[in-house]
Amino acid sequence: MSAVYKDDQDDWLTVCLKYLLFVFNFLFWVGGAAVLGVGVWTLVEKSDYLSLLASSTFAVSAYILILAGGLVVVTGFLGCCAVIREQRSCLSMYFFCLLLIFLIELVAGVLAYVYYQRLSEELKQHLNQTMTENYAQPGKEAVTLAVDRLQQDFKCCGSNNSHDWTASVYISSNQAEGRVVPDSCCKTVTPHCGKRDHPSNIYKVEGGCITKLEQFLADHLLVIGAVGIGVACLQICGMVFTCCLYRRIEMDPY
Repeated sequence: MSAVYKDDQDDWLTVCLKYLLFVFNFLFWVGGAAVLGVGVWTLVEKSDYLSLLASSTFAVSAYILILAGGLVVVTGFLGCCAVIREQRSCLSMYFFCLLLIFLIELVAGVLAYVYYQRLSEELKQHLNQTMTENYAQPGKEAVTLAVDRLQQDFKCCGSNNSHDWTASVYISSNQAEGRVVPDSCCKTVTPHCGKRDHPSNIYKVEGGCITKLEQFLADHLLVIGAVGIGVACLQICGMVFTCCLYRRIEMDPY
């Protein structure tokens, strides 16, 4: 009698573990879609700004998230097959896939954290130089478009303030045609509106574009970190459930 009861109890535990893994796989797919979405959003939403950054760490973090999100979709399918077939080899592969994705997200999280710590210093050192030396210069069309969009999107003018443009190669050249700031500094952009730098005509924001861009990038990095931590916690649960189910199948292979 006790042996029958023990067998029923073992079967019940196995069924519970299988259902838990099914639920985990659903949440894992949702988390994978979130990771993939955040990675794509990071690159697409304000991709022009990447040309203004001195390092590629921000973009690399986003690409790693896209890779992890894609792997999650494939791994979720593998997890369902492993649970249905109850094969130890499939469960082992599923476990190692979870571990691999966890490590990939860990790398992305570390990169995002490190970049978050040095973001302010990098922008202070390089943004003003990039804007004043490369704006409207031959072969620097991407930077020009990025600066114009930055100033219009964030309603700012210059790296720290509008006076930064007085040291610009563009403003000092004949190409400026008498402008004191680029036209993208204007509240209402019209041809040659940059000839007048009165506050009624151009954006004069305290802290300039540096503070606006820094806040934008910091917010993106926090989202990357939060999504990565959330999915990583799911993966830890999945690895625990997988190990438990593996042990149950190993103890009772038939």
